Amino acid sequence: MHVEHHDLHHEFPEMRETIIRLKAEDAHFARLFDAYHQCTNKVEALEGKDVPVDDFTMEAMKKERVRLKDELYRMLVAAQAAA
Repeated sequence: MHVEHHDLHHEFPEMRETIIRLKAEDAHFARLFDAYHQCTNKVEALEGKDVPVDDFTMEAMKKERVRLKDELYRMLVAAQAAA
């Protein structure tokens, strides 16, 4: 099964430098970044190994990933606007 990767650098390649800077300078961003990637890795592992998981659990994990990505994106846009 083909699994699409959702790491933040793939999602926002044009913001690569801002991602690197915020990870180093902003502890809150770094925590969210780590949480996003942990969630993404779980989802991708389940999808890639075709592990049976109920729809509610998978949907909840994907919603959490989207919530984290939205918050990270807002922080990235704000950081770029401030620069």
